[in-house]
Amino acid sequence: MTHSEENYLKVIYHLHGATPKGVNTNAIALMMETKASSVTDMLKKLAEKELVDYQKYQGVTLTEKGLLAAKMIIRKHRLWEVFLVKKLGFAWDEVHEIAEELEHIQSEKLTDKLDEFLDFPSFDPHGDPIPNKNGEIKMMHKLVLSEATTNSSYLFVGVKNSSVEFLQYLDKQNISLGVILNIVSKEEFDASLHIEVSGKPLTISHKIAENLFVKPVQS
Repeated sequence: MTHSEENYLKVIYHLHGATPKGVNTNAIALMMETKASSVTDMLKKLAEKELVDYQKYQGVTLTEKGLLAAKMIIRKHRLWEVFLVKKLGFAWDEVHEIAEELEHIQSEKLTDKLDEFLDFPSFDPHGDPIPNKNGEIKMMHKLVLSEATTNSSYLFVGVKNSSVEFLQYLDKQNISLGVILNIVSKEEFDASLHIEVSGKPLTISHKIAENLFVKPVQS
């Protein structure tokens, strides 16, 4: 596959997770920052390679072959992110663009060796699951912090928004994966949260809380 074809598969995979129906071509065009007509041309090519099922006005879905291919691209991307953070000392807000390039390396042997070298990680530096070589994904039961109850403690396990700006904001607040967030109270007016992070008080907005994935800490 070309880099462009791989990028389309990845976008369709992510968009399909948000809808039970076929993915709309306009949604793909928006994500790919291109024209709907260009998307249609690409979908026809992917359909010829039996990577997608595409019918005009019906949206598009990944075939079994296309789903596995998309997972393998995502696997490479997230493994490279782990490598860049754990082994090369990159910050978690620096790795996405680099991994976007590295994910297109075609060597399956290199990917498997990288996975082994990293001791087979299940999650990337942002808390997203890494598919294994068979496309299997280890799922984690989690909720967004905005759904949390007061007077409870939660383990920070991932982000919904992985933009550079948001990750840098979390760094400034010393909120990193694995930290415990204690929910002190919630404001009725705007649903902002008063929390404690490593013993220090912090107030975060509802928007921020909606973008933090957490797991309850068992007492």
